[in-house]
Amino acid sequence: MGLELSIPEKNVPLEPHVPAGLAEVLSVLERVFGTELAVVDGETGAVVRSMQHPPGGGRWELWGVLCRQAAEHGRPEFLEDEDPVVVFAFPLGRSERSHFVAVGIFLCRPVGPGDNLAGAAALLGTTETEFRAWASRQVVWSPEALQRLGDLAVQYVDQMEQATRFEQEAQSLSAHLASTYEEISLLHRLTRNLKISRSDEELGRLVLDWLLEVLLAEAVAIQLLPVAEGRSNLSAPGRTQAVLLTAGQCPVDCAGFSRLIRYLNLGVPLQPVVLNRAITRRPDWPTPQIRQMILVALVEGENLFGWVAGFNHVDDGEFGTVEANLLSSIAAILGIHSGNLELYRQQSELLAGIVRALTSALDARDKYTCGHSERVAQIAVRLAQQLGCNARQQETIYLAGLLHDIGKIGVEDSVLRKPEKLTPEEYEHIKQHVRIGHRILQDLKKLDNVLPIILYHHEAWDGSGYPDQLPREEIPMGARIIAVADAFDAMSSDRPYRKGMPIEKIETILQAGAGRQWDPQVVEAFFQAKQDILEIVRRERQEIPSGWLVSPESAFGSAAVSPAT
Repeated sequence: MGLELSIPEKNVPLEPHVPAGLAEVLSVLERVFGTELAVVDGETGAVVRSMQHPPGGGRWELWGVLCRQAAEHGRPEFLEDEDPVVVFAFPLGRSERSHFVAVGIFLCRPVGPGDNLAGAAALLGTTETEFRAWASRQVVWSPEALQRLGDLAVQYVDQMEQATRFEQEAQSLSAHLASTYEEISLLHRLTRNLKISRSDEELGRLVLDWLLEVLLAEAVAIQLLPVAEGRSNLSAPGRTQAVLLTAGQCPVDCAGFSRLIRYLNLGVPLQPVVLNRAITRRPDWPTPQIRQMILVALVEGENLFGWVAGFNHVDDGEFGTVEANLLSSIAAILGIHSGNLELYRQQSELLAGIVRALTSALDARDKYTCGHSERVAQIAVRLAQQLGCNARQQETIYLAGLLHDIGKIGVEDSVLRKPEKLTPEEYEHIKQHVRIGHRILQDLKKLDNVLPIILYHHEAWDGSGYPDQLPREEIPMGARIIAVADAFDAMSSDRPYRKGMPIEKIETILQAGAGRQWDPQVVEAFFQAKQDILEIVRRERQEIPSGWLVSPESAFGSAAVSPAT
């Protein structure tokens, strides 16, 4: 039986005392979990939003008490467990204002024809027949996956609340702009350029050029600190090293700036730090070329994102209140912008985590596809880099690679796992996975750019592909990239009916298919980046648990679909 998401077309109206913004959050979470969610008041245990399915009652008096504990603990919890279902709850946020708890009923294993379902039906207050009908429409979740996804959901709600608070703080700050014409002009230009699509480095460079015009300083600088540890995440790239942006004759480089911060031992100062000749003439002053300096931290809440500084008064005078107020206003706006960018990056990581949970659910259906989506995503990003795609395009292509086969959730197991060649009817059935995947994700606004790639990644350069027989440049560039990455991983992977092909044969097939099956420009990029791609495949397949591998003799490992599908 095929597995498909059960997504209600309309939400049950919320009671007046439930925040209106909660409806949108619940709509997103229901699409992710693939089932309806009830809402319980975590303070009283009362049900403030019920669920329509499965039909029946349920032990809400008990569940309400347990939901109060989940709200108090601030983490997801399992309320009851009666094979093959669990009742799972997680808080909708962990702030003092958030006391609501979402409750869902989840299927933890497929239901067989002869299974005794009396206990589960009784738990939900329904009949075995009704329970069986409901179960046939549910996504099968492992308790571990539910726990991980529940943790991600709590983080998602927390971050939505933070975003609202940041927006309110930014609006409040805009109402208290400095009174001087220079400050108003500078801050006006700055606020007009506050866009989530503009990086903090891009905005910082603009600010420095404007600031040098109005601040009586020989040089101005902004040091931006790292926001990501280790390797930058492909789905949410972040800065991993400090960066120093300068304008004018800056007396220090990035390393020297960092040494100066360590020497001053400031912690995270809430007020500007002004250093004039009384300090810089001391024998122990480490940077004689700095005569005067004003320094302000870029902070949002308790997070330090960097520093903005002015060096050496142009008249060899002293920095004072005017300069301190100007830099403080700029630093406050830049700090909020950096906080919003970091929140956006974390939300992107959260989205990628949810995407990986979905692809893990797909991998769990067939050991031969374990790791396929992650490999395709990474190979596609390397191809995109070779083709000159920017960071935002690479992020889109990475998410599309993770999700390109998500529609196979709706493909019959008997077809998806069939070890022999597919019949024409079965092939037509499996071709529907691109439209199923598009339907599953079409309501997620953050994935608007990903949807065409998912829908068209099986189109062919000569117009012979599916689902719409698009030719050449009518196929989205991201879909053409995914097509080559998908085909390579499929051909190099073991399947029940064949071993993974040697690299020489794969290269011959790609060369023969360039200009017919695949975009010749993307195929050329593959050969230019071949060594990196082989290393990606080797590294990723080494990380697959050994129990999933089909054949250690394969040149590349396991996992993929046939190039035809």
